[in-house]
Amino acid sequence: MPELERLAAHHAPAVLRFERENRAYFARYVPDRGDDFFTGYAARHAALLDEQERGACHFHVLVGDHGTVLGRFNLVDVADGGAELGYRVAERAAGRGLAGEGVRRVCELARTEYGLRRLVASAALANPASLAVLRRAGFVPDHQVKLGGEPGLRHTLDLRASYAAASP
Repeated sequence: MPELERLAAHHAPAVLRFERENRAYFARYVPDRGDDFFTGYAARHAALLDEQERGACHFHVLVGDHGTVLGRFNLVDVADGGAELGYRVAERAAGRGLAGEGVRRVCELARTEYGLRRLVASAALANPASLAVLRRAGFVPDHQVKLGGEPGLRHTLDLRASYAAASP
């Protein structure tokens, strides 16, 4: 199983490669990040590490063989015991259970390492695989949202509840 690692400076080239290689795939489900994301990535990566150092966010990468990034699992907007979960898995790694395993691992870190009590996460209605990952991890649909102008569902997870019971 690939390793879930906290984002570090040495991950920058692999994360950029992951984002470039999967850009079209991700754009099928979420709004495209735009060209500026890629041209200014070094500064962006440094800014992410600064946010992480301040405790505003917790970023993780799922690393496979030879340091290849297979997924990203992020907790952003950390405040008042909560955060928003966002994740993406490489197209070539999809369908292997990595999204679900990564979400379960980062939820456990949120509870045990970061002291969070609740998470929220949203997924597009057009992305049934992502909706299923959230529900299998114990997230409960909360309300409808717009994601890049498309309909989606916002979910919540109470980390104080027995998280182990939510895992398959």
